[in-house]
Amino acid sequence: MRLAGVTVFCFFASYALALAADWARASAWKSWARITTLLFAAAGFVAHTAFLLNRSAAANLPPLLGSSQDWLLVLAWLMVLSYLVLTTFDRELAIGLFVLPLVILMCAASWLVNDARTAGLDALRGWKLLHASLLVLGMLGVLVGFVIALMYVVQQRRLKHREPAQPGMRIPSLDRLARLNRWAVLLAFPLLTLGVLTGVGLAVMGEAAKANVQLEGSGLLRVLFADPVVVGHLAVWAAMAALFVWLLTSGRTAGRQVALLTLWAGGFLLVTLLGLQILTGKKLLHVESWHGRNQPSAIPDAETCV
Repeated sequence: MRLAGVTVFCFFASYALALAADWARASAWKSWARITTLLFAAAGFVAHTAFLLNRSAAANLPPLLGSSQDWLLVLAWLMVLSYLVLTTFDRELAIGLFVLPLVILMCAASWLVNDARTAGLDALRGWKLLHASLLVLGMLGVLVGFVIALMYVVQQRRLKHREPAQPGMRIPSLDRLARLNRWAVLLAFPLLTLGVLTGVGLAVMGEAAKANVQLEGSGLLRVLFADPVVVGHLAVWAAMAALFVWLLTSGRTAGRQVALLTLWAGGFLLVTLLGLQILTGKKLLHVESWHGRNQPSAIPDAETCV
C-alpha cells in the first residue's frame, strides 16, 4: 500500500472521528463504539507515522530536525502512541476524551507553523537531535501531567456530586492520579532542563559561528533574549521549576493543588509552544527567530490521501 500522498488532514480527520466515537462511548457503553474509536485512532496513527517517515526521507533528516511542523507532529505522535498503548491494556480507561483533543489541536496548529526544512548547524546535527529529543520528551511529560490533572479534576467533581461511573468510562482513584501527576512533573522537569540548556548552547554557538566571535556577557544575553522561542522555552522551564521545587519542599501536598498547578503549567506550555511556533513561521505573522530560519523545502506538497 502506497502512503506517499498522506497529508496532515488524513490523520487529523481520523483523530476527529475517533474522538466522536469516544464521545458516543461516554453516553452509552457500546462495544462497537470502543472498536470504532480504536480503529480510527489506529488508522490515524498509521497515516501519521507514514507522513513523518515521508517527510524524513525527502529531507534526509530525522523528523525532529526536519521542520517546526515535523517537530510539533512528533509530539502529537507520541501522545497518540501513549493513548493507544494505555487503551489497549485497559479498555475501560477514559483517556481518549482527554488526549485526543490535545492531539487534534496540535495537528490543526501544524498547518500554521513553518513546514520548510530548518537550516544551519549541520556540523552539530547530533547536538541538535539531542536538544530536540530532550525537549520533546520533557514537553510530553508536561502534557501527560496535564491530562492526568484534567482526569483528577473530573473524577473529583464526580465524587463530589456522587455521579455514578459509566461503564467503559473508568477513571483511576484520586490517590493514584495524584501520585501519577506528581511523578509526571518530577520526570518532566529534568528533561526540560537538559533540553533548554542544550538549546541555549546551540543558539549561542550558532550566533557565534555566524559572527566568527566568542560571545560573552551582554552579547550572550542579547542572543538569548532576542529570540522569542528561546524566551518562551525559558518561561515554560521557569514555571516547571517553580512547580518542581514546590513539590520537593512542601512534603505531602493536596492532590487538587498539584492538579491545578499542573493544569496551569500545561496550559501555559500549550499557549507558549503553539503561539511561538505560529508567530515564528511564515504563514501568518513572521517574527524573527533562530528556530525560524529555513531553507526552501525539497518536499513536494501532496493533495490527496491514498
